[in-house]
Amino acid sequence: MTDRILDSVLEKSGARLDRALQRSPDMRLREYGVVMSVGEGFIRVRGLPHMGIDELVYIDTRERRVPGLVYNLDSGEAGIILLDEEQYVEAGDEVHRTSDILSVPVGEQLLGRVVDSIGRPLDGKKPLAANETLPVERPAPPIMHRSPVETPLQTGIKVIDALFPIGRGQRELIAGDRQIGKTAIAVDTIINQHDKGIICIYCGIGKQKAAVARVIADLREHGAMDYSIVVSAGSEDPVGLQYIAPYAATSIGEYFMERGKDVLIIYDDLTWHARAYRELALLLRRPPGREAYPGDIFYIHSRLLERSTRLKEEHGGGSLTALPIVETQAQNISAFIPTNLISITDGQLYLSPELFQKDVMPAIDAGKSVSRVGGAAQRPAYRSVTKKLRLAYAQFEELEAFSRFSSRLDEDTRKTIERGRLIRESLKQPQFEPLDIGEQMLLLLALISGLMDDIPLDRIEKAKREIREIYREHSDELNQKIDWQEDITEEERTYLLDLAETVLESLKKEQEHAET
Repeated sequence: MTDRILDSVLEKSGARLDRALQRSPDMRLREYGVVMSVGEGFIRVRGLPHMGIDELVYIDTRERRVPGLVYNLDSGEAGIILLDEEQYVEAGDEVHRTSDILSVPVGEQLLGRVVDSIGRPLDGKKPLAANETLPVERPAPPIMHRSPVETPLQTGIKVIDALFPIGRGQRELIAGDRQIGKTAIAVDTIINQHDKGIICIYCGIGKQKAAVARVIADLREHGAMDYSIVVSAGSEDPVGLQYIAPYAATSIGEYFMERGKDVLIIYDDLTWHARAYRELALLLRRPPGREAYPGDIFYIHSRLLERSTRLKEEHGGGSLTALPIVETQAQNISAFIPTNLISITDGQLYLSPELFQKDVMPAIDAGKSVSRVGGAAQRPAYRSVTKKLRLAYAQFEELEAFSRFSSRLDEDTRKTIERGRLIRESLKQPQFEPLDIGEQMLLLLALISGLMDDIPLDRIEKAKREIREIYREHSDELNQKIDWQEDITEEERTYLLDLAETVLESLKKEQEHAET
């Protein structure tokens, strides 16, 4: 009797299972694990025997489903980085696999938006429709798919475009102490792309919400948000979001690059990214190395920055230009993280506190800054004008330091120092005033040719304004007459110098009149 009842129950259960499978042919078994302990930004889990590194998992809590990233696979348990606040998670909560690696939404829908590291909107607008996603961690393009860096990326900042040119596909580090203008250079570069067809991504890592909000407000005020995307993982966010933020931002940029577009990405800043990674590694008991950073701290930044490149036409033809930012302490450019990044990147712009205190903005130290791509990514018009400028400025900075120890200088040294001060004053530039190539060329030509030698330093600012105004008055005519992409002919040079001289002569007469 009992056997017949058991057979009947089994038969009915089998029939129900068959009906369920017919209705849901995609039904599949799912692995579950259990949270054993909760830490600051991470959890330890038992179970899930088949999960892999970098897999996305979900923790089913009472209030919400919390995403997590598999980070450690130890004997009998796994360490998982939380991508949401740990306050929602408790020991005993269930964890289930997704069998997918962590991905981020990509596409044109992101333009003008502010999102976090996994694509959740932070600007109060509607959620993003995930029509297409890309893995957060992706291999860098192979060497054979890459093209030489030859096309310039104009920053609109005279001292950079003239002395340390940046090319599309290059990685140029911005280094300097805190509150010295590193982010200002990045924001000005984004603003200058308004008519260049370049998509810009600003990735804020470990920054205060007020600082990121200020950057967004500046971009909106200057009309730059239309072609920009902001990915933010602030200091208040879980450390896991700070860790994956630059990788997610790079995947968003790669979507556009692989479709033939040029992309500029700012990582602000990788010092905080390294600290976030160190925090995670120490919490999850990975062995510490130098300065308590884990042994693969170099690798996490090299695999990130290696993804920036310029692709050959047959592989998309786009480019991803990276401007990573790193914070130094007490001008120590040889510290662990800055030296790592200097060795990975194609040059660095070093901002000097001494120049900043002298009100030289941007405070770029020409002696410690370099662009390893150099003239290959500079327009021929610039190259012909800036050769002498770079040499004169470098000689001046070297002599200026020694001249403090001597009150008696020979005539040649005195002239070199005076000319260097004139160059430095001419290269000063306020924030939010990027210059196009024609304005820069007119000013640099006037400077190199000696037209500005007799103007006192306190009137250089007025001279620069006058030159900008006369360029804008004749901009249509100049752009028709001169191809700024090519080398300037002798006739074009003479025409530009005559234009600048008309302005500067009137300034000199005003000065003479004031002195008499």
